Amino acid sequence: QVQLVESGGGLVQAGGSLRLSCAASGRTFSNYFMGWFRQAPGKEREFVAAISRSGNMIYYADFVKGRFTISRDNAKNSLYLQMNSLKPEDTAVYYCAGGGASNPTVHYEYDYWGQGAQVTVSS
Repeated sequence: QVQLVESGGGLVQAGGSLRLSCAASGRTFSNYFMGWFRQAPGKEREFVAAISRSGNMIYYADFVKGRFTISRDNAKNSLYLQMNSLKPEDTAVYYCAGGGASNPTVHYEYDYWGQGAQVTVSS
């Protein structure tokens, strides 16, 4: 089992920045692909970004390219999502997830999920 806890969400104005963190405990963090997904009210959960075990492969959804950066620190068992130039449409609950090695962009490929962090972007 891997336990994941997100932090860093909050309310920010459009154009602002937030940094989400995900702290992992349990099994060896470096064994897992990690990803960020988000879900807005009334919408399906969607892929945001993913990173391979060593960090040498990174994937982004088209709508965040150039604005968001995913990173990980295996020594600290932590995953991060730096979000810049935030837009009101980025408002959602953001989830970190572990285990999606088969297809990092698909939520059902992930075995472990955090409880989510609310990000609200005001216009």
